[in-house]
Amino acid sequence: MAFFRNVGVTLEMIKWEHSVFALPFALTGAMLAAHGLPSLVQILWIIVCMVSARSAAMAFNRWADASLDAENPRTAMRAIPAGHLSRGFVGGFTVLMAALFIFAASRLNHLTLLLSPVALAVVLAYSYAKRFTRWSHLVLGVALGIAPAAAWIAVRGSLDPRIVILTAAVMFWVAGFDLLYACQDAGHDRQAGLFSVPATYGVVAAFWIARIFHLVMIGLLILLAREFHLGVAAMIGIGAVVALLAYEHSIVSPRNLSRLNAAFFTMNGVISVVFFLFVAADLLMRR
Repeated sequence: MAFFRNVGVTLEMIKWEHSVFALPFALTGAMLAAHGLPSLVQILWIIVCMVSARSAAMAFNRWADASLDAENPRTAMRAIPAGHLSRGFVGGFTVLMAALFIFAASRLNHLTLLLSPVALAVVLAYSYAKRFTRWSHLVLGVALGIAPAAAWIAVRGSLDPRIVILTAAVMFWVAGFDLLYACQDAGHDRQAGLFSVPATYGVVAAFWIARIFHLVMIGLLILLAREFHLGVAAMIGIGAVVALLAYEHSIVSPRNLSRLNAAFFTMNGVISVVFFLFVAADLLMRR
C-alpha cells in the first residue's frame, strides 16, 4: 500500500497532467514531418518519450530543489520537504523515467536513440540553471522547445532546419510564461541567492519581457506557416493563439498575481492544444 501511495504522491508532485504543455507541439512537429498523420506506432512512442522525459525532468527538479523548496513558504509543502516522499524514492523514479525515455527513443529510430542522452541532459539541466543565470527561463524554454524537433527526427530520422522555427517559437512561449510564474518568487529568490529576471530586474520589467517574448513567438509561428506553406486553418489557429495569449496577459498584472495559476496552467494548456488542432486540420485537409 505504501508503494501505491508513493506513486500517487509522485504523480501529483510531477503534475503529469501538465504534459499537455509541450505534447501538442511535439505532435505538430511529427505531423509536419509526415505531411499528415505519422504511423500509430510512431505516435505511441513519441507520446511515451514526451511523458517519460517530462516526468524525469520534473522529478529531478523536485529532487535537486528539495532544500530550496523547504525554505520557500510557497513550496514548503511539496512532497520531499513535507516528508511525503524521500529523496531516494524520487531519485529512483527519475532514473526509471529516464530509462523508459531512452527505451522509447530506441523504438523510433537509430538517431533518436543516439540523441536521447543529449535530450535528457537538456531537460535535466534546467533544475540547476537558476543557480547560475537570470535567463534560466530560456533554458526551460529550450527544454520544452526541443520537443517538435525531436518528434520530427522520430518520424524522419533526420533534422530539417525549418522545424527549428517551431522549436524557437516554443522556447519563447515557455520562457514568457515562466517569467510570469517566477514573479511570485522574486523576493525569495533574491534572499536565497537564486537568479531570475523578476528577482534581478523587478516584476514590472519581467512582465514587459514576457510580452516581448510572446510577440516573438507569434512572429515565429507566422514564419513557420510560410515555410511549410500552411493554409487558412493554420493561420486561424495562430490567430487563436494571439487571442489566448492576449487574454492570458490580461488576467494578471504586476500588481495582481492572484490569477497566475489560471494563466500558467489552464491557458497555456489550451494554447498548445488549439494550435495543434488547427495545424493538424490544415495538414489533413490538404491530403
